[in-house]
Amino acid sequence: MTEPRKRDSAASKEALLDAARDLFAERGYDRTTVRDIARQAGVNQALLFRYFGSKEALFAAVVARSGRDQLAQDPPDLLVARILRGMLDKEHQGDHAVQIMLRSSGEDAVAKEIHEQLGQDYIRALSALTGQPDADLRAHLVLAWIVGIDVVRSVAGSEPLAGADSDDVMACVLPAVRMLLEQVRDVPSETDA
Repeated sequence: MTEPRKRDSAASKEALLDAARDLFAERGYDRTTVRDIARQAGVNQALLFRYFGSKEALFAAVVARSGRDQLAQDPPDLLVARILRGMLDKEHQGDHAVQIMLRSSGEDAVAKEIHEQLGQDYIRALSALTGQPDADLRAHLVLAWIVGIDVVRSVAGSEPLAGADSDDVMACVLPAVRMLLEQVRDVPSETDA
């Protein structure tokens, strides 16, 4: 007699987080259903509620994981290049917390809290790149510009930005970011990493 297959709750949670990350980034929070997430994860949707309690809590877990992973893996001086590359090139997209936040309404209280916490994490990382007294303002401007680029390119589909080569966009944006942050040393480009 064979033993029943053991359930792997950690693998199921990860599969749900991965599926939710991909669907939230593609469709946004409002257009993503728990049924779609469970189907993509290959699990019963009841597990989503067992592990996370609600779609809102799953969203919060996805955004927090994505943002913290990106902040942990990227030195602050490469953060802007990595975020831009992820937005501009489909094949470079992995954890994309900024896109998930952008494409989701954030009307739910959990989502709003995550938006605020993660946004502040990004602001702190970017503020650390400049010694200027208005470092927070400069960091907010950089983040607003990045979000604006994604809106114009991906959401609105406005030309010429929508069809622009990602390397061309990066070549224009990164030097301007360096100048805005008034960094003493050159910030390495993504290719220097």
